[in-house]
Amino acid sequence: MKTLGFIGTGNMAGALIEAAAKSGEFAFLLSNRHPEKAEKYAALTGGTVTGNKGVASLADMIFLGVKPSGIAELMTEISPVLAERKTPFVLVSMLGGTKLEDITGLAGAEYPVIRIMPNTPVAIGEGVILYDCNGAVNKEDEELFLASMSHAGLVTKMSEKLIPAGTALTGCGPAFVDLFIEAMADGAVACGIPRDMATELAAKMTAGSAALVLASGKNPEILKNEVCSPGGSTIQGVRVLEEKAFRGAVMDAVITAYEKNL
Repeated sequence: MKTLGFIGTGNMAGALIEAAAKSGEFAFLLSNRHPEKAEKYAALTGGTVTGNKGVASLADMIFLGVKPSGIAELMTEISPVLAERKTPFVLVSMLGGTKLEDITGLAGAEYPVIRIMPNTPVAIGEGVILYDCNGAVNKEDEELFLASMSHAGLVTKMSEKLIPAGTALTGCGPAFVDLFIEAMADGAVACGIPRDMATELAAKMTAGSAALVLASGKNPEILKNEVCSPGGSTIQGVRVLEEKAFRGAVMDAVITAYEKNL
């Protein structure tokens, strides 16, 4: 049984742990500066809580889940351990704005590194993970990574130069969609629908509309037009959104997030 190690068990790493645990095919080593956070996921996975060096010395695949500001200190700590290893391993970086070459540079050797950008829905198997590999990652390494994330949702290989743009869309996007759902629910509450019901209906409508885009293969514009009857209420709502520059605001949000990721 292969062992997945997680250094850092915050929200995003936790979502990946939950996804990987669904297969039942991996052992887990977990480390966090606040041990109680690691213990939560150890209870979920049957894994073991250890220190950073413990993960670095034993895990077959080492997920780096610290903040970008903490990666230099972490690599200084674990690099000697990695250098002494006799067994193969892969580093998996989920650090925003941190390139593959940054990780190997800090590690001091050309180790196999996979750079990923997941989003939080991976925890329920409905997420997106963008990834790319450096030249040291072989076929078996990549297959192990794909197997570990097989219950996460859509796992898509993307050239590293496109990952900042992909991150703005799939990584930041859930927050934008959550804001949209909240606003839709607020509008329904203003019209008299109870809050809990309004939120449930808005979320289900959003999920269903997204599923229809994927299942039908139709351009969203066509699906929008199919709902807009002549002289109907929907086209009037669309008109107001256009007047308020809804699409322009969404585009600007994605572009701004992209520029921040560079």
